[in-house]
Amino acid sequence: MISVELADDQALVRAGFRALLDAQPGFQVVAEAADGLSAVQRAGEHRPDVVLMDIRMPELDGLQATARITRDPALAGTRVIVLTTFELDEYVFGALRAGASGFLLKDIEPTDLIAAIRVVAQGDALLAPRVTRRLIEAFVDSGGSTPDERPAAAAAALEALTPREREILGLVGRGLANAEIAEALVVSPLTVKTHLARLFAKLGARDRAQLVVLAYETGLVAPGSG
Repeated sequence: MISVELADDQALVRAGFRALLDAQPGFQVVAEAADGLSAVQRAGEHRPDVVLMDIRMPELDGLQATARITRDPALAGTRVIVLTTFELDEYVFGALRAGASGFLLKDIEPTDLIAAIRVVAQGDALLAPRVTRRLIEAFVDSGGSTPDERPAAAAAALEALTPREREILGLVGRGLANAEIAEALVVSPLTVKTHLARLFAKLGARDRAQLVVLAYETGLVAPGSG
């Protein structure tokens, strides 16, 4: 059973998502929130597997609420999918930097939303089909992150990686899946998963989405490459 929290300031939107999820086997809506502060509080109380988080909410916006949830050690098992009607670069990158495991537009098809929740609940990351890696590249290229502004902790952690780990991080940043990385490096998918587990531990990343952000922030992947 996948437990889900719905965080959106529009009651009608929450009702629609609840009706959709309640009709699906294997899903349970455990909490609802109409503002960012309540979203954080409900997450702490119910510890859902996945939070569907709107960006524009009162009290605390969705990005700030996402950051509070993902940085809470007690909520290490909770993943956040940011949902919005706005396909804007700063929202995509902001959501990923805040620790979101996914970014989807509200006009997503119901079947795709269900699939997305399952993917994120399993620990993987996703972006909406129309919100591709080019948006992250555009944000970085426009000055969102420059070599002089790279987070010191991330840069230091990068130095601690082995050459193979840096290579795999770069491929993850370019959008390659595990099978594609294994084929490119002529290794087994299990070997790739082992290296990814080490990357998560060394870089303090929750999931693949954060590895993509780190690959760009540290300059390991340059905008427009891949």
